[in-house]
Amino acid sequence: MLLMVETFLKYLSFEKRYSKHTVEAYRKDLLQFSDFLSSDFEIDSIEEAKHPQIRGWIVTLMDNGISPKSVNRKIATLKSFYKFLLGREYIEANPASQIKPLKTEKDLPTFVKEDEITMLLDRVEFEADFFGQRDRLLLELLYSTGIRLAELQGLKESDVNFYENTIRVLGKRNKERIIPIGNSLIEMIGNYQKLKNEMGMVGENLLLTDKGESLYPMFIYRKVNKYLSAVTTLSKKSPHVMRHTFATHLLNKGADLNAVKDLLGHTSLAATQVYTHNSIEKLKAAFDQAHPKA
Repeated sequence: MLLMVETFLKYLSFEKRYSKHTVEAYRKDLLQFSDFLSSDFEIDSIEEAKHPQIRGWIVTLMDNGISPKSVNRKIATLKSFYKFLLGREYIEANPASQIKPLKTEKDLPTFVKEDEITMLLDRVEFEADFFGQRDRLLLELLYSTGIRLAELQGLKESDVNFYENTIRVLGKRNKERIIPIGNSLIEMIGNYQKLKNEMGMVGENLLLTDKGESLYPMFIYRKVNKYLSAVTTLSKKSPHVMRHTFATHLLNKGADLNAVKDLLGHTSLAATQVYTHNSIEKLKAAFDQAHPKA
């Protein structure tokens, strides 16, 4: 059993180039399903599972209060796994092929209002030293480029092009994209690098911790949460909220959907279209308020 799972995970890592976080999520789902097969059906080999066992697992997950969104992710894991086994002729039929995802309510992306972002980036006073300017640059990069937490974490000094006003970002599955940035952000990066050099901090990564080490996810999350807490009452205050804010504000200002897709590094336009819902809701509100027939 473990051999089949490990073979599949290596395929995801080296051929599909999935991130470590994604591969680990697949691993946990498959091992959880394997434990279920062993305990409830006395099946020791995951490739021997059939449609009824998969259905039984889904029902068990729902009975245990697992959200439909999480259950659907696990269903997607099994579909991918058994499709992989079928393609390599380890099994004769895909037992998950007839399993349909559960219906879920679509959650609109959480984003920070424009006046709140303006207050954060233009009116909040950051210390003039390395630490204050590092925090400010961290926030500016997230909002001005829409990059993911992992992409910010891996941003190198060499990724900044001061002549073209761009940064190079290495996204999911090692896909590279170029993002334009404004003159003010370029100037901010230059000033930060001077402070960084004055502190004697050496490292190829653009942003560093207080100790001069590479950023880690919780460090970024804490900084974003701290500063957003000063300007918004949103329950979610994460780096991904800054990404949602970037996309939503662009579309609210009339940006082309395909352009936003490319800036975000999405492979599918459907992934970007979720941000149009906020724009549509804004239009509906304007219609309801102003039109005589509303």
